[in-house]
Amino acid sequence: MFISILALVLFAINSFISLDNDSKTIIDYGDNAICILFIIDFIITLYKSENRMKYLITWGWLDLVSSIPMVNAFRIGRFARIVRIFRVLRGVRSARILSTFILEHRAQSGFLAATLVSILLLIFGSVAVLEFEQTADANIKGPQDAIWWSLVMLTTVGYGDRYPVTPEGRIIAAILMTAGIGLFGTFSGFVAAWFLNPNEKKQENEIELLRKDTQELKELIVKKLIGISE
Repeated sequence: MFISILALVLFAINSFISLDNDSKTIIDYGDNAICILFIIDFIITLYKSENRMKYLITWGWLDLVSSIPMVNAFRIGRFARIVRIFRVLRGVRSARILSTFILEHRAQSGFLAATLVSILLLIFGSVAVLEFEQTADANIKGPQDAIWWSLVMLTTVGYGDRYPVTPEGRIIAAILMTAGIGLFGTFSGFVAAWFLNPNEKKQENEIELLRKDTQELKELIVKKLIGISE
């Protein structure tokens, strides 16, 4: 999880902040180190998987592709576009791991889990669209535009003042819109449950008292039966 957070942080720094060549070199070193750890994780997971083909078809291919390092020699011409896709896929992998961790450890708070996943999608969508929208006719040109666009997509409002022009950017838009529909339904369900079950805590306490009384009654009956048998 820590490595996934680090990958997303480096992803965001590279997209949002203009760095000098020396700083970019340091970021590249960190990126390559993450690649090594990701490829080790891929090999271990593949080795331990009961159904290796199923793993490769579902998430394994993403784990493998996102482990390809960003070699400087390939960052020319058309290869630059492929490199950006690899970088974004690493962000997808990291976001998936973090989302899974949040949802599995939500500690009886689904609303908080949905909120954290929403924030994660907002950050990922912003940095991903900036990574792809680097053409001359791009409509999303800076961090503020990217965050505003991601928020609009995630809430499925669709103002249309900012929009992606590249195929990759439109794929990110489709992911955010699809996720937004599910998250909106989740939030709506929580709000409805809050209004419809105002005494839910009271009901839980009454049920717990009833269980306690039932247990005491069972113990009393058992004691009486033992006394009769003796």
